[in-house]
Amino acid sequence: MENKSGVKKPKIECINISKYFGEGREKIHVLDTINLSVEENEFIVVLGPGQSGKTTLLKIIAGLYRPSTGKACLDGRVITEPGPDRGIVFQRYTLFPWKTVMGNVEMGPKLRGVPRKARREIAGHYIKLVGLSGFENAYPHQLSGGMKQRVGIARAYANNPEVMLLDEPFGQLDAQTRYLMEQETVRIWETEKRTVVFVTNNIEEAVYLGDRIVVLEGKLPGRMKTVYKVDLPRPRDYTDPAFLELRHRITEETELVL
Repeated sequence: MENKSGVKKPKIECINISKYFGEGREKIHVLDTINLSVEENEFIVVLGPGQSGKTTLLKIIAGLYRPSTGKACLDGRVITEPGPDRGIVFQRYTLFPWKTVMGNVEMGPKLRGVPRKARREIAGHYIKLVGLSGFENAYPHQLSGGMKQRVGIARAYANNPEVMLLDEPFGQLDAQTRYLMEQETVRIWETEKRTVVFVTNNIEEAVYLGDRIVVLEGKLPGRMKTVYKVDLPRPRDYTDPAFLELRHRITEETELVL
């Protein structure tokens, strides 16, 4: 997005964001003075251990929380509530168990009033994109964890959001499935360009996925500690010396583990 002077503005801006929960002695300071700009189609990873405020930051961008101070903006507009311009994928599988894969993925377009034939075409496109062709009529209980998360990603994309927000979406998966889903996430992002904010506590995942990695300090309140620019070509190789060097540097400078 460009302003009237022709200068390209960030897709997302977090300006002096702080967040508190509770009151009085129960008041908890979760985020402190977060300043972050995300460019259009950039893949940003927010990296931090549990209880560092990273999910809270994601939910502020999603419009699910209001910041206590500061503001989050999308295309220069202050975010005050959720909207179809932001797709969200959570760690837990938030699928409707009584609906098929097709029924889950087409739900967003259906709620927007898209006619049945058109929404089926949209849903079918994204089901194919995430590699689930042939499973359109399957129910969530018939799917593996990785397949359920693919459905969640397809459902989010089917709303045609400008921004994808992913909150540790592969945290419940086994190591092999997680690796495959990381590969798939990059493939889908390269195919269907969107601005992505991806939350994780895994350093290797962050280096594999991100254009930039924003590290939050390992205790509340969450503060931005370091921002790493990842100048590694895609597809990335976990055994590449440059990959290993960056992974080691982040490990040495943070309280995280691999």
